[in-house]
Amino acid sequence: MGKSTKQRRQAILADVYRLGRVSIREMAVSLEISEATARRDLQDLARYGKVELVHGGATLPHKGDFSFHSKGMRNVEAKRIVGQLAADCVNDGDLIFLDSGTTCFQMAPYIQSKRSVSIIVNSARLALELESADLNVILLGGQYRPERMDTVGPMTIAALDQLRGFTAFVGTDGLSMDFGPTANDIESAYVYRKAIANSRESILLADHSKFLNPSLFKIDGFEAISKIITDQRPSDEWMRFLKGLQIKVVYPKDQDLSCAEEASNVTTN
Repeated sequence: MGKSTKQRRQAILADVYRLGRVSIREMAVSLEISEATARRDLQDLARYGKVELVHGGATLPHKGDFSFHSKGMRNVEAKRIVGQLAADCVNDGDLIFLDSGTTCFQMAPYIQSKRSVSIIVNSARLALELESADLNVILLGGQYRPERMDTVGPMTIAALDQLRGFTAFVGTDGLSMDFGPTANDIESAYVYRKAIANSRESILLADHSKFLNPSLFKIDGFEAISKIITDQRPSDEWMRFLKGLQIKVVYPKDQDLSCAEEASNVTTN
């Protein structure tokens, strides 16, 4: 049975975000559809600004698309691994902050079984996902961004300013040794910075791709971070850098999510 139109177009978008460009011929072969159907799918996706048409195929739009949907299509398995490892750091009765990014969103399925955990969020989508009766969800108000389904701005910052004693789980759009964790937009950077400042501990979630390039807006310095959770061991250069800052690095060992190594226990050459 063939894929539905929605499933087919989600698969096309996933390949565009992963590869940067797809061809009509490749899509037809991989999805077992006609080239006419593949062309029609790309045209419809382009009409909604999801892709940009080029000769014989499509690419990512020239302007960055940072919506929750588009970001959620990238590195899905890596984010799932990070989300599961991060959820393992949450104990019954904890008070935590989860940002509105797609990596923190991946923690939701693994937190459902926790008991008496209070979770501060600025994401309406995440609040809806955390539907367990054993969880206490605190949704921050503020300016609502429909494309990201989150709240930002002065009211969100003011609400966070009333809260203390939580562990902050914060994602990043990119990392730089001399600049720190970064975000693609200034509104998110401000919210995450305030969450880190008011937390008792801050844990950074970053899949392997985030170690390659920084984004534009600084969230905070590495000195504010106690632990980084990622889906694979960072390079030796990064491990030495983070060990020098006494930042623990947690990642799967031999793909066994129950056994993660930390920088304090790792020797690098």
